[in-house]
Amino acid sequence: MLTRLFLDPVQLAAAQALVAGAMALAVVFVAHFADIHMEKEMVIALMRALVQVVAVGSVLLLIFQGTVLVGFAVLLIMMVLAAQTASRRAKGIPGAFKASFYGIALGAGTTIVLMTWAGVIETRLTALIPVGSMIIANGMNTISLGLERFRREVEAHVGLIEAALALGAEPKVTILPYVRAAVEASLIPRVDSLRSLGIIWIPGVMTGMLLAGNQPVHAALYQFVIMAMIFSVSGLSSLISALMVGMRVFSEAEQLITTRSDGR
Repeated sequence: MLTRLFLDPVQLAAAQALVAGAMALAVVFVAHFADIHMEKEMVIALMRALVQVVAVGSVLLLIFQGTVLVGFAVLLIMMVLAAQTASRRAKGIPGAFKASFYGIALGAGTTIVLMTWAGVIETRLTALIPVGSMIIANGMNTISLGLERFRREVEAHVGLIEAALALGAEPKVTILPYVRAAVEASLIPRVDSLRSLGIIWIPGVMTGMLLAGNQPVHAALYQFVIMAMIFSVSGLSSLISALMVGMRVFSEAEQLITTRSDGR
């Protein structure tokens, strides 16, 4: 119906955004009758999301006119911001930001550089920045899950860790089981996504390519490429950050530093 009323692409997109936002607000209205009050948070979130995405779209018009170096500079800024977000999941652990940044930079950065060099990711900024941002965002999400799980594992096993240290066990040996548990837990969503790809869900990249008129097989294969890269960066980022943060929960005297986020 909207396609008949609006011929201009920008006007059509604005109308579609209005309808989608109205549907989200309708859900908030229904939830109100169940005594679930999130009206203020939802309105603010919707307005913020709209302003942010439009602002990013406007900025990208200028960035897309730059060189490949501009694209990599933008991705580097994204990595720093992603590390700040991920490190919030490791409150109480010293050096969480550094571990998150190295995890994202080495995991996502290595993947982006190698895939660009191999020709898997095109050097056009219209391809490099969107694909690179997806890779960085998934690395960030995986690190967030891993750090959260690691913090909770350490908090739940403080007695066992301190007992092992008192008996002469090395810190890296003592903490390794909890590092493994964190990495494995952080990769569960990625593994499930790969298993269900094409059967339960059709991801956004493939959907976008199909809407743009690409051949279904071409769209499917490229979506697999994206998912494989996402899994690679997720595994590398989670492992690197977990290993780094695992050694930072011990003092120079090899004593466990509290990781409780409530300060107790």
